[in-house]
This record gives sequence, C-alpha cells and structure tokens, in this order.
Amino acid sequence: MGGTEEARLERARDEVSPRRLRKQQDIASAACAVFGREGYARASVDALAAAAGVSTRTLYNHFPGGKAQLFRAVVTWTSGEVRDAQLARLRAALDPERPPRPEDLERDLVSLARGLIRLMADYAHHFALVRHIHAEADHVPPEVLTAWHEAGPAPVGRALTEALARLEDAGLLDLHGDAALAGGHFMALISHVITQFTHYGVLPLPAAEQERLIRGGVSAFLRAYRAG
Repeated sequence: MGGTEEARLERARDEVSPRRLRKQQDIASAACAVFGREGYARASVDALAAAAGVSTRTLYNHFPGGKAQLFRAVVTWTSGEVRDAQLARLRAALDPERPPRPEDLERDLVSLARGLIRLMADYAHHFALVRHIHAEADHVPPEVLTAWHEAGPAPVGRALTEALARLEDAGLLDLHGDAALAGGHFMALISHVITQFTHYGVLPLPAAEQERLIRGGVSAFLRAYRAG
C-alpha cells in the first residue's frame, strides 16, 4: 500500500461510503481509549471490538489487517491532530514574516515551549499512545512506527528546523551548521524532564515547577545557540 496512513484514509474518504467511513472512525475512536489504557501488546481484538460495540468480524471487515492496521490508523489520526496543533503553536510564537527583536527572543521561545508542553494535557489520549509506543517499540510493527513518525514528529521537526534557521538568518541564533540538531536540542531541553516527571502528562507538575523547567530549558538552549 503506497503512501502514508493519512493518505490512505484521505483516499478512503473519496472511495468509501459516508456510512462506512463513520463506522471506521467510530471503531478507531473507541480503539484509541483501549490502546491508551492497555498498550499495543496487551490490547486484544476482542476488547477493541467490544469497546466499539461491534463484532470482531465487523472490525476485520473495516480493518482487514486487524490490530496492527487499527493501531496504525489510530496513531496516525491522533498524530495528525497533534501535528496541526504543534504547527499552529510554532507559527503563533515565531511568525516567519516577523522575527523577534533580540531582547524578545527568549520571551518568544518560552511562549513556544509553554504552548508545546500544554498539548500533553490537551491531547492526553495521543500522548498515552506515544508512551506505549516508546515502552513497546519492540512489539509494535515497524511500519506502524514509521507511519507515526511520518504523520507527526517528522513534519514538526522539519518546521522547527526551518523556524530556527530563519532566526539564524535574522542574526539571532548561531546553529553551528546543524539546524536540525539544534531543533532536537530545543525539544529535549524544554520537554524531556517534564515528560519524564509527568509520564507524558499523566501526573501533572505544579504550574510553578513546570514554568521553572521550561524557562531553564530555553535558557540553556540560548546559552548554546544565541548568536554572538
């Protein structure tokens, strides 16, 4: 099957009747909760069908590849939602047409970091899936891992790389010849500790502590990459 899972679902919108598509979406929505609770390996087809209120035969009728195909559909669907939200936060904090003044750079990067971290709570169902993906990477089919990466992390990483490169062009950052690596450092510095402490948002931190960690991460990033 060519293209990403999102492309397949887009084609399905054109090829599948609205009633059938709604049923697929209902099954995927119910499966999202099951996968988020049980993970990939522990979730059974019987449990997935029961959560959607359908028979296993109906589930296979809509997702012939069974659990792997359904998990892929759920992960790419939720990744697309989160990707769009992350890109919107990026555009809002770092307007590509209006780079910040040097004195406002840290403020704008902190604003971006806050917006990205807040998405863990806004899309808790997705980050529950991501938590299981990392924990069960050796059990999740490789094509599912690839589909997830292409649907969400990869395009967001490219957009962040481009945004940081524009800041370098404006004389605000020195990325030392590797904008993609700088983007990876930014995400790690603002989110890694928070992700670990909260288990992807399951156990939220006090607001003051989260703010301290965000500001500390941005400050560390700027010590490494601020121009001059």
